[in-house]
Amino acid sequence: MNLETLLRQVEKPTRYIGGEINTFNKPIDDQMIRFAFAFPDVYEVGMSHLGMQILYRLLNTQEDVFCERVFSPWVDMEAKMRESQQKLFTLESKSPLSHMDIVGFTLQYELSYTNILNMLDLAGIEKYAKDRHDKEPLIIAGGPCAYNPEPIADFIDIFFIGEAEEVLLEFLDVYRRYKVNQISKDELLLEATKIEGLYVPKFYVPIYDESGLLIKYERNRSVPEKVKKRLIRDFDKGYQLDTMIVPFNDIVHDRAMVEIFRGCTKGCRFCQAGMLYRPIREKSVQTIEKNVRDIIDSTGYEEFSLTSLSSMDYSEIDTLIRNLVSEYESDHIGVSLPSLRLDSFSVDVLKEIQKIRKTGLTFAPEAGTQRLRDVINKGVSDENISSTFNSIFSLGWHRVKLYFMIGLPTETVEDLDGINDIANLGTHTFKQVRPEYMKKNVQVTVSTSCFVPKPFTPFQWMPQDSLEQFKEKISHLKHKINNKKVVYNYHDPETSVLEGVFARGDRRLSKVILRALKLGCKFDGWQEFFNFELWQKAFETEQVDMAFYNTRVRSFDEFLPWDIIDAGVDKRYLELEYKRALNGEVTQDCREGCTGCGVNISIIGGECYGDA
Repeated sequence: MNLETLLRQVEKPTRYIGGEINTFNKPIDDQMIRFAFAFPDVYEVGMSHLGMQILYRLLNTQEDVFCERVFSPWVDMEAKMRESQQKLFTLESKSPLSHMDIVGFTLQYELSYTNILNMLDLAGIEKYAKDRHDKEPLIIAGGPCAYNPEPIADFIDIFFIGEAEEVLLEFLDVYRRYKVNQISKDELLLEATKIEGLYVPKFYVPIYDESGLLIKYERNRSVPEKVKKRLIRDFDKGYQLDTMIVPFNDIVHDRAMVEIFRGCTKGCRFCQAGMLYRPIREKSVQTIEKNVRDIIDSTGYEEFSLTSLSSMDYSEIDTLIRNLVSEYESDHIGVSLPSLRLDSFSVDVLKEIQKIRKTGLTFAPEAGTQRLRDVINKGVSDENISSTFNSIFSLGWHRVKLYFMIGLPTETVEDLDGINDIANLGTHTFKQVRPEYMKKNVQVTVSTSCFVPKPFTPFQWMPQDSLEQFKEKISHLKHKINNKKVVYNYHDPETSVLEGVFARGDRRLSKVILRALKLGCKFDGWQEFFNFELWQKAFETEQVDMAFYNTRVRSFDEFLPWDIIDAGVDKRYLELEYKRALNGEVTQDCREGCTGCGVNISIIGGECYGDA
């Protein structure tokens, strides 16, 4: 069956045809390094990922590199491919994935691991790194989940730890020697370990004690004891994305995206990204404005988002928004911001944004009471919440989304009830301050996710709630929230439990992932496909205990699977923050003075913010 015939039989064939605006199509010869950027989820999710857009453009600026894209085919397409023995192919040239030199997976979510193996299987590529011969593609991976690479370490040749823009080009300089047979694959991998930020699992052998605890890694070659993360030091001088691929069909985030800074100074104790991407590095207003102008001009988007971990914390956000609104208001090109801070300054910025159009409002209090917000160091007060409700509803908004987590350390029933109290405060405030012209009624949407302890956070030693505990808390909230103007959505606790296992797992989990794939597990992040019973069977078959990885309390002196990685934040600092959390002590924002996390010493070799 040819590809055209196959595409006539599947939903959304535009997922697989390529050729979108701003894509590349290079002539292919034997000297060309063929790189496949592999996103282990469906096209609509992968095309919304800014990192893919950046690396795709960056790699294709290299004359001898052709970066193509490949996504996990949807279940209907996979069935047709297997039926017709069609191998997984790239979008740009429709080449089999097995013809690539390098396949680079981005690791955004632990529940995509079975999709990685499924994509390799569809391509006819051996799954275990030890089984792949020199003629098969080199399999690399990076992204936030790479900071604990161990659960999939048996499948990956090289992990890229940290930000990839610089280190990827450095690695390609070494790969060019391998491409022309100057060095063997083993020599290539050994050379890779000399590049800061690259982790080659085959050179590190995990050693366990009699009780099953990991106690160390034995190095079988002369390689670094720890792999230090890479980061872009000067965000203005780093690679600037000047355009984006414009998809043919709707995607999750169907708008232009412009990154304004990396890092975060808040220090929320549950937030892995806030620890991993330290220190904060901002682009100048002028650079951002040029980025926006270039991308809007080359894509035709009518909305752009200013992205970062906490966009309202950009030091010149007021100036930036005013300038952008002034420039794009007449063309009705809208500005949107990610999850907003709950304070009056956010409202001032919103006044500017609504001059063009009212975008949706999303706030993340995270916890229902001041006590628990202090435990997690959220930095949001009851007054912030009340004043924000007052301001946004008086300005004419009538719908707001609120995000919370359940299962946070030290959580009580009172903390859960506080979520309901905040939602009710929102509907009550609307009645008090709604403008006379407002005919629509208020809707407050409350969404809860289940807390997952993550590596390199102060809560990395904490036990995760059990499945039963999560279900009890969700049931409590379902009965507690009875306001007709409040909608309650909750995240499936079973997926969160599994995420918790892999977030802090070790190399023994690789056989469980492969077993789960053989049992039929894939697209585990999609509720309609997730099957917890099959995962339980996979763990039982491989004789691996899930509770060992998520509900077990870890001691401070335990050797952790991710201790092989240096993310820059000192482990003693995380331990101190853990203790402060239990005491309800708040740690100040880095902008107000250095809190001693250690990243300025171990990674950047100097001061990380202002006079800190």
